[in-house]
Amino acid sequence: MNSPSWPVELVDGDVVLRPIRLRDQRTWREVNRRNRDWLRPWEATIPPPTPSGPIAHRPTYRQMVRHLRAEANAGRMLPFVIEYQGRLVGQLTVAGITWGSMCSGHVGYWVDQSVAGRGVMPTAVALVTDHCFRTVGLHRVEVCIRPENRPSRRVVEKLGFREEGLRPRYLHIDGAWRDHLVFALTAEEVPEGLLARWRRGRSVQTRPEQHGPDQSGSQNPSTPGNAGK
Repeated sequence: MNSPSWPVELVDGDVVLRPIRLRDQRTWREVNRRNRDWLRPWEATIPPPTPSGPIAHRPTYRQMVRHLRAEANAGRMLPFVIEYQGRLVGQLTVAGITWGSMCSGHVGYWVDQSVAGRGVMPTAVALVTDHCFRTVGLHRVEVCIRPENRPSRRVVEKLGFREEGLRPRYLHIDGAWRDHLVFALTAEEVPEGLLARWRRGRSVQTRPEQHGPDQSGSQNPSTPGNAGK
C-alpha cells in the first residue's frame, strides 16, 4: 500500500507509533516476556480444532511480522509498535479494515505495565483514530473489550468512544470464548480530531484545582489485530 496511510510514523510528544519491524524481535520479546502475567488474561489464544478444521499454531515473531506486513500492503491492516520516550513499550494494530459501504476497522493494543497510567495508550489510540479518519479514509473505528477489563475500558471512555453493546463469546481469549463490549466512533463525532479532544480533556483533568495529574489511565494490554482488551 504505497500511500500516505502506510508506511507512516505518528507522533505526539513522547508517544510514537511506527511500523513493526523484523529487527524489533529481541526488544519485542523482552517486553512481552516481562509482561507475561500482565498480558495473559487479555491475550488472544488459538481455539481447539474442530473435526473438519485445520490445526492452528501460534505464529513465530517473524511469521507474525510478515503476516502483518502483507496485510498492510493489501490495505487491510495498519500494524504499529508503540514507543514511549524512545523505547518500545507495546503494540497497536488497526485490523479488519473494510472498504465499500462500510469503511471501518477495529483497534487492538497492548502496553508495557511499567508505563501504564501515563496516558500512553489513550494518546496512541487517538493518534491512530485521527489517521484512520483523516488520511486512510475510514468512517468508523471500533474497539472490542472484555467487560472484566476495566482499565482498558477507561481508555476508550476517556476518549469518548460510544458503548454499543455486547458481543457474546466474540473472541478466543486466555483459553476460552469470551464476551466483548463494543465501543465505536465515527468521523462525524470528532470533527476537531480525537487527539485534540483528548488533549483538551486531559488539560482540564490536570489543573491544580482539580484532582492533580491523571492517574486513572492504567491500561491493561490487548492483542493487536483482535480487540482492545
